[in-house]
Amino acid sequence: MENNIAQKVTAFAMILALPFALGAFVLAWAPAQQFYLSDPIYDGFVQPRSISELVDITQDSTVTVLCEYKESQYSQGTAFAVDLDHSQGKKYQTTLLTNHHVVEKCIENDKRIFVLALGGNEIEAVIDRFDEENDLAVLATTLEIENLNFSNYKPNPGYWIAAVGSADGYEGSVAFGNVLNTDKYELLITAPLSSGNSGGPLIDNEGNVVGINTKSPIGTDYQYNVAMSLDAMCVKIMQCEGAVFWEREE
Repeated sequence: MENNIAQKVTAFAMILALPFALGAFVLAWAPAQQFYLSDPIYDGFVQPRSISELVDITQDSTVTVLCEYKESQYSQGTAFAVDLDHSQGKKYQTTLLTNHHVVEKCIENDKRIFVLALGGNEIEAVIDRFDEENDLAVLATTLEIENLNFSNYKPNPGYWIAAVGSADGYEGSVAFGNVLNTDKYELLITAPLSSGNSGGPLIDNEGNVVGINTKSPIGTDYQYNVAMSLDAMCVKIMQCEGAVFWEREE
């Protein structure tokens, strides 16, 4: 009789404890699940799981650009490798995208242009084409580096982004921020940009390019910087299926 009572008490206690045990399991499991919920694929608002891996890949495809417009006088910027055609011949294996103002002084009279990968040597490059109005230019070089991919979706306000380039001459500089807003061809971003960043890639949380870092507005009241979006490339730099790179939502 006493054994039956003890068994019933034990079973009742187990029934009471079960909800608390399940609750503890859910609480312990929730943070782990949050890791999977923060998958950046199709969610541009979250930061990438591995920032270091994303930065390494982007830096390997990014170069410093030196435009020698006078003897021992250079203008400096950034460029990055992309899958675009050029008309400079098979000698030049890699196509680079940068800003027009980075190479502007070298356009006339075929002044010399060099590019160098992170920690590398200076390699010859030539200007293939440019769009002055939208501040874009295409270079060709013998330097062999991997291409960065273009993003398939337009970055919305609030999306996580990173700007890579040679800020003030410091190669491989990286700055993080968000998309503040967009207009027809420009992305307003909160990531800091400095002289030398111009022409560098603006990437999303999957490491895909959404823009070309371009400028900081003049004045102290501005709390954003500017990158040219991929839509701007459809004007002169590359042939798109429509008037813009990203399809507009109806």
